[in-house]
Amino acid sequence: MSRTDNNRVKQAEMGVPSIPSAPRSIQKGVPLKHLLGQEAVDCLARNISLVYSAFDHKSFRQSALAELDSLELKERGRHIALALRQHLPDRYEEAIGILIASFTPPQTEAEEFGLAAFFYLPHSCFIAEYGIDPIHNGGTDPFPLSMSAQYELTTRFTAEFSIRPFLIQHLDRTLSELMRWTTDSNPHVRRLCSEGTRPRLPWGLRIPALIADPTPVLPILEALKNDQSLYVRRSVANHLGDIAKDHPELVFQLCDRWLNGATSDLKWLIRHALRHPAKKGNETAIQLRAAAK
Repeated sequence: MSRTDNNRVKQAEMGVPSIPSAPRSIQKGVPLKHLLGQEAVDCLARNISLVYSAFDHKSFRQSALAELDSLELKERGRHIALALRQHLPDRYEEAIGILIASFTPPQTEAEEFGLAAFFYLPHSCFIAEYGIDPIHNGGTDPFPLSMSAQYELTTRFTAEFSIRPFLIQHLDRTLSELMRWTTDSNPHVRRLCSEGTRPRLPWGLRIPALIADPTPVLPILEALKNDQSLYVRRSVANHLGDIAKDHPELVFQLCDRWLNGATSDLKWLIRHALRHPAKKGNETAIQLRAAAK
């Protein structure tokens, strides 16, 4: 048993929130949907019961497990989020406060979370589904609450999926908050600023406005291009790779400017960002990668 697994067992024994153990990476022949099965539902019910005594955990389990076996991972996340909606207070402010209180401690190290963190996919779906429209919050704008919730979520799992509906519906407002987070001390928060705004994020909703015009997010990438964490810089490189699919000249111009006085870390970022157009034989990308050696 790993040290992480030992910690989870101790947390469960101590009556504090915990999450089920899972492999660090995808295992051959083991569908990802199994990450959100009965064990995860039971653990979620237990975590909420620890912080919300009125929670009807038996009824929640019944709703969450109904027809769960027929669903894939993302569908399971949404299904369990709906069950949470049915069994938490109607007002979003109260419900999201309970969910945040049920979180395990935040991760402060710049490393991937592993598959166990998918336990929080229903929480992500809950924010995305019920955290935008004031109708779910007694008519009061839930945006500040949702951004705070995503700040907390991204230090346990990721908010790169839940942040995207906010970018689609409230682009300027969300980018303004993310720009402020680029100086946060937690690398997972800083990475979200780049990863969550990628216009073509794998598994995530596409952001049409940023596909058409990525310039609003460039200040965030500028702020993070020399981040102390490779974890964050890799996200910036991947983000530029996304932009290059639609606006290659913009990325080439940006990388050319960044080459002036670039550190070895920034040169690596440039090479990584341009690898796909270079593989396709784009001469400008090839030349820029050579200059970034």
